[in-house]
Amino acid sequence: MGSLLEMKNISKSFSGNKVLNNVDFSVEAGEVHALLGENGAGKSTLMKILGGIYTKDSGSICIDGQEAGMHDVSESRAKGVSIIHQELMLAQHLTIAENIFMGREIKNKRGMVDLRKQEQETQKFLDQYGMDLPAETRLDKLTIAKQQMVEIIRAVSFGAKIIVMDEPTSSLSDAEVEILYGMIRTLKKKNVAIIYISHRLNELYDITDRITVLRDGEYVGCVVTKETERARLISMMVGRDLANYYTKTDHVADEVVLKVTGLSDGNKVKKVSFDLKKGEILGVAGLVGAGRSETMECLFGLTSRKAGTVEYKGKEINFKNPREAMKEGFGLVPEDRKQEGLFLQSDIRFNTTINVVDRFLKKLVWNRRKENQIVSEKIEDMHIKATGASQTVSKLSGGNQQKVLIGRWLCSTSTVLILDEPTRGVDVKTKAEIYALIDHLAANGISIIMVSSELPELINMSDRIMVMSNGCSAGVLERDELSQENVMTLATAEVGA
Repeated sequence: MGSLLEMKNISKSFSGNKVLNNVDFSVEAGEVHALLGENGAGKSTLMKILGGIYTKDSGSICIDGQEAGMHDVSESRAKGVSIIHQELMLAQHLTIAENIFMGREIKNKRGMVDLRKQEQETQKFLDQYGMDLPAETRLDKLTIAKQQMVEIIRAVSFGAKIIVMDEPTSSLSDAEVEILYGMIRTLKKKNVAIIYISHRLNELYDITDRITVLRDGEYVGCVVTKETERARLISMMVGRDLANYYTKTDHVADEVVLKVTGLSDGNKVKKVSFDLKKGEILGVAGLVGAGRSETMECLFGLTSRKAGTVEYKGKEINFKNPREAMKEGFGLVPEDRKQEGLFLQSDIRFNTTINVVDRFLKKLVWNRRKENQIVSEKIEDMHIKATGASQTVSKLSGGNQQKVLIGRWLCSTSTVLILDEPTRGVDVKTKAEIYALIDHLAANGISIIMVSSELPELINMSDRIMVMSNGCSAGVLERDELSQENVMTLATAEVGA
């Protein structure tokens, strides 16, 4: 059987910089084909060429055996290609039906939009794909997962034969991921081809048939998912074996730096207790909604404490705001780097030094040399790939954005660093670099609290893991007790305040 899509020898350059060099990619009808590679490998550029957003410099694209120029988005859509971006392209104030038919509204004989007809047609799609929702529901009433389903149904309603999903699970809970998988399986049965982009290797084994790997803008190879070991995929991505993927050495001292007892914010944090030693990496696990991030925010002074005590180096503390926490050497790298962490339209210099302006601005005198020194050190220490300190952060890859954010907090953090999902949305190589950095910080006496949804990451990097359930600490596992089974047993335990 011939491929539904054949991309052959695709090349693309920007300002003389070759980002794709003779890349091949194909997908068959009813197949889920992953496109894998580090940030900057060329995945997005290749898909933007398929979607008509960029034009190729050379090479050929065939759909159903027919040459397709893909000169613009409308041509790509007409050929049956639809891209579901990470940032959903939907109107929150409109109904599901209005979103499905946006830009191609059904009109009645008087030329008016026939809302009822649109809702009837939309309801057919919703029912067909097992979405128990009325077509007249406003989009802002839906979860992110259900909004994503609406975007997929919108693509199908256009007659899409090839749907590109770019990091589709990045904002979804485990239960919502299963809903997405169900939708993908339904699409497969209808012979729709899915191109699936994700950094999460576990997902690829759950849902994909084949995996194509790109590295530095070049085609590395295509493998059958179920026949390929994880280690080989990592090796294909980075060009070498990552024998020491997780960097973990023992740096824990006996000194207890932080002791939290019965912490509550009166809302999602109900009763949390744990202690943290000098140089320790304390993992924090739990299902979505367990209150992990909220606990860290309460601890850091972002939200008010209603009950419980926190002792820091033997002295009781109660941070009223983040500034008080920072003054004591605490740092918090938030889960959502784009919304809560970074100033995306500002440059690397501003994002790196915003917490330590007092070091180079004194009595209204700006010490540019001192500021440049701080920024240069962080760019070098964090291995940030950028054109320079003045590059706008929004132009960086996700992994490099995360490095900038962590680098900023390392400028001001001296005792306790809280990392909330530190490797979310970054590629394998950047993950390995972040793990090595975390281990290095612990070796230098900084105590780390690492919140993560990735159990392999927690188990391999933590000295101990505090597991949360229903806003409470369900228990603490020692290093020799760390296993996915033990973590999940505590995470699903019935604990109350």
